[in-house]
Amino acid sequence: MIDTTQRIEPARLEALPEKVTDLVAELASSAANLGNRLHPLTAANLADVVRIMNSYYSNLIEGNNTRPRDIERALAGDLEADPARRNLQIEAASHVRVQAAIDQLARQGALPEPASVDFIRWLHREFYRDADPSMLVVTGAGRDFNMVPGEWRSRPEHDVAVGRHIPPASPRVDEFMRYLADRYQFNTMGMAGKVVCMAISHHRFNFIHPFPDGNGRVSRLMSHAMAWHAGIAAGGLWSISRGLARGLASRGEYNQMMDLADSVRESDLDGRGNLSQKALIAFISWFLEVALDQVRFMSGLFELEALSRRLRALARELLLPAEAEFLLDTVMQRGEIDRGEVPRVTGLPERSARRVLNALVQKGLLASTTPKGAVSLRFPASSLEILFPRLFPQI
Repeated sequence: MIDTTQRIEPARLEALPEKVTDLVAELASSAANLGNRLHPLTAANLADVVRIMNSYYSNLIEGNNTRPRDIERALAGDLEADPARRNLQIEAASHVRVQAAIDQLARQGALPEPASVDFIRWLHREFYRDADPSMLVVTGAGRDFNMVPGEWRSRPEHDVAVGRHIPPASPRVDEFMRYLADRYQFNTMGMAGKVVCMAISHHRFNFIHPFPDGNGRVSRLMSHAMAWHAGIAAGGLWSISRGLARGLASRGEYNQMMDLADSVRESDLDGRGNLSQKALIAFISWFLEVALDQVRFMSGLFELEALSRRLRALARELLLPAEAEFLLDTVMQRGEIDRGEVPRVTGLPERSARRVLNALVQKGLLASTTPKGAVSLRFPASSLEILFPRLFPQI
């Protein structure tokens, strides 16, 4: 096999099939409507839930079932004593932390080119920033070695097989990654091109398998950054990881479709690259259908009236007074309220209103950035089963 960068061609499509064009348009329209009736502050706090969800499903793809409660604990610095379980918590918390950094950069208009060498290396380095040394030990060709976060595979002992697929030889990875960065420069593309390349680059990145470990996680974070660049991230209110983990009909689809996209060209009628264009189009269609399915699912969860009903149901489940239901609903719609407004909003005397507020703060449903600051909604792991049914397979 000739190990040149042409191995990942076709890396772009010269013309988009009608089905792909329709999926791009529908995805863009659905993403634009996702959460558009929510107050921006409420939407931003809901994005915190999505990050935990993204981390949960990204880790589930890797075979690690770290529960939302354990991710929440890890983010608060409450780690397990058992080293293996603690390391899984660290991985999960790292995903949330890096995705939050991507979201912040995007909101500031400072998100770099998502396929650039520097950004991809940064993703990997940041993901493993808090890793225990044991998490960096990788079994290579014949012996173990210590992975350096942010560094490509570069030596023969870094060579690897991924199922049936043999990625490019380690000394060639840097050339492949520079070629990938050149092929997926988002600043040269329109919206449709960016959405389609979000799907293609997800496969081509993993085809190269540039790092000794952590490639799957980095590719999903890269796809998240690309969604922002393509204008379909909806403020971080949906996650490609949940869709990839669940598939459309079965949970094995992700691996099956990635394997399909590894297929070499079948004939002269199957594109002009090394890999099958027919298989690539099938992968793009599947990836975009998964994304659209997730946007629609999250739209149902975050629909204003439905969320209001579930907030009230949660307050009743927690045996909170009726005024707590109204207060939660008011904060959801307004984004935040000053603590001094609670008596007026609830219609209760000051002391009774304070008790209601304190109960909601104690339950983790309201919080503020300062001890006496305005309160806004929060969504602790203990509330997710009622507030967001079917978000996770189990809590």
